[in-house]
Amino acid sequence: MVFKKLLGALGVGGPSVDTVLHPGPALPGGPLSGEVRLRGGGSDATVDRISLLLVARVEREGQEEEDEATVVLERFTVGGGFRLAEEADHTVPFTVTLPWETPVTHLHGQHLGPVLGIRTELEIAGARDKGDLDALAVGPLPAQEAILEAFGQLGYVFRSADLELGHIRGTGQQLPCYQEIEILPPAGHAHAVNEIEVTFIAAPGGLEVVIEADKRAGLFTEGHDTVHRFTASHHAASQTDWNAQVDAWLKEVIAGHEAHAAPPSYGDGQGDRHRSGPGTGAVVAGVAAGVAVGVVGGMVAAEVVDELGDAFEDEEGDEEEGEDEG
Repeated sequence: MVFKKLLGALGVGGPSVDTVLHPGPALPGGPLSGEVRLRGGGSDATVDRISLLLVARVEREGQEEEDEATVVLERFTVGGGFRLAEEADHTVPFTVTLPWETPVTHLHGQHLGPVLGIRTELEIAGARDKGDLDALAVGPLPAQEAILEAFGQLGYVFRSADLELGHIRGTGQQLPCYQEIEILPPAGHAHAVNEIEVTFIAAPGGLEVVIEADKRAGLFTEGHDTVHRFTASHHAASQTDWNAQVDAWLKEVIAGHEAHAAPPSYGDGQGDRHRSGPGTGAVVAGVAAGVAVGVVGGMVAAEVVDELGDAFEDEEGDEEEGEDEG
């Protein structure tokens, strides 16, 4: 994708920037490549720094109601310290490494709901302009994809995915937000749980898989949530019987047995709480064994781009807050 913006903060006739990301989805912990194309303005200028900001739109809880915020997940310096001549063209190629915890936005080519963007920021003569945004597509790691496919093959149905501002205590989470993937149970388990929420905390050594079951109330019992944490290896992704593994996890979760003595709690700095954001309308159908999970509905590419523009429209104040929290 390409985005372009006249750097108004640098004055009329200032340099323009056009950043191009290489096509195809990136992966958490993997490289993101492209090039920043600059064109000089009406006079020579010294480019002090070129930065790329990985930003995300997240759900957060206020005192009375839920709202959204923009947070910076990572900042990369990809160039700077050169003279850009009047009306001259200058290209800066880059390859950066995304955080391992980067949320997954696409599965089998379909958008799941979370909105990520790459913003280019130029610093010239002490002035900084945050430029425009480009949508970023991120696919799942092999273990993440295998686990999600196992849910589908076991009859579970994808409901939605969103990003929550806060930290899951007791995990190795580094980013200021975490991704929740909401999955509805098959008919055989619908009497026991309303839904399953899955969070992946990825790291170089493997995955932490946090599973929360929203348990239904019974005739003599109240409904409640149970939270369990499991681990998965990146290296074992191709050798693991994920249907059996995920089924074992789910039996433990649904039975209410604790995976750890102290299950992780959810917090956002204003006290412990945990919630789920609204669904996006995307549906992942459960499938027969041996067939990959399919995504039905959701948003087409043009709608995703439109959502990106709308989502970050009023981001300036929120982004600064997100930088402080990150």
